[in-house]
Amino acid sequence: MGEALDLAAQAALEGDVPVGAVVVDAAGEVVGRGRNLREVEHDPTAHAEVVALREAAARRGEWRLEGCTLVVTLEPCPMCAGALLLSRVDRLVLGAWDPKLGATGSVWDLVRDRRANHFVEVVGGVREQECSALLLDFFTSHREAARS
Repeated sequence: MGEALDLAAQAALEGDVPVGAVVVDAAGEVVGRGRNLREVEHDPTAHAEVVALREAAARRGEWRLEGCTLVVTLEPCPMCAGALLLSRVDRLVLGAWDPKLGATGSVWDLVRDRRANHFVEVVGGVREQECSALLLDFFTSHREAARS
């Protein structure tokens, strides 16, 4: 989670919502890294999770990421939860829950829906206060800047 937090901080410096993600394989090696790049790349799908999953798939030479864990600072949205299912990631470790758009247990639970063709284990609340504080600081500063 530490590396994901560092990536999230980098996203904030680039003007994007501070979310960072890493994909770790079964041996514990980081095979994918991502941070929100929507503002940098002008791409609405450039969420940290998708960026990390793409890098991991490219590095492994296959789209199936079985045996892998995605570690992310914020609970994935529906798009990213769908990407988790489609990439066959085994486990999700998340920091802060997203009470507005979370799709892995808070608002929706797409990754554990019994109708899906894959199941993702979810471990939530890892370093939650740090992950939440990064988001809170980012949005507070953006609201203050908008008032100026």
